[in-house]
Amino acid sequence: MSGKTTKKAAAKKTTANKKTATVAKKPAARRVATKAAKPSKAVARSSDPMSASERIDQRIASLDDWRGARLAEIRKLIHEVDPEVVEDWKWMGTPVWSHDGMYVLANPHKDKVKITFFHGARLPDPKKLFTAGEGGKWRAIDLREGDKLDTTAFKALLRAAVAYNTTYSVPKSKGSRA
Repeated sequence: MSGKTTKKAAAKKTTANKKTATVAKKPAARRVATKAAKPSKAVARSSDPMSASERIDQRIASLDDWRGARLAEIRKLIHEVDPEVVEDWKWMGTPVWSHDGMYVLANPHKDKVKITFFHGARLPDPKKLFTAGEGGKWRAIDLREGDKLDTTAFKALLRAAVAYNTTYSVPKSKGSRA
C-alpha cells in the first residue's frame, strides 16, 4: 500500500506544481495585457510651445559664424524650390524638411554643414554635389567654410527629392512638428 500512497502523493505534488506554474503565469499575462492597454510613452510631447520654424530660426541665430549663414542660405533655397515644404525639428536639434515624407536635413557641425538627402542614392547628381554617403539610401553634401554651393545644381537635387517623395511611397514623419 505504501506504493499506492507514494503514487498518490506524487500525483498530488505534480498537480500542485502545475497549479503553481499556472498561477505564476497569470500575473505575467496580466502585466502584458495591462502594459498593452496603457498609452505608449515613446513619443514624448514637448512642453515647449515653439514651432519647428521658430526652433530653426533660433538655431540659425545661435550660430554666429559662417555655419549660421550657410544654414540660412540652405533653408532659403529649400523654400524657393518647395513653397509647400513642412519644417520639422527632430532628433534633439536637427532641422528637417518634408514634402510627402522627409527629404532633406541640415546639420551644422564643428567644421562643416552637412546636408543629407534621405533618398539621395536614388537622385540624379550630374554635377557631383554629393560628397558623402555610401550604400543604397542616404547621400550628403559636406560644406566647409569657404566652399561654394552650386545653387542651380542644389535646387535641381531638391526638385528631384520632392519628385521622388511624391512619386514613391516614402514613410511619413512620425515625430512632432513642434
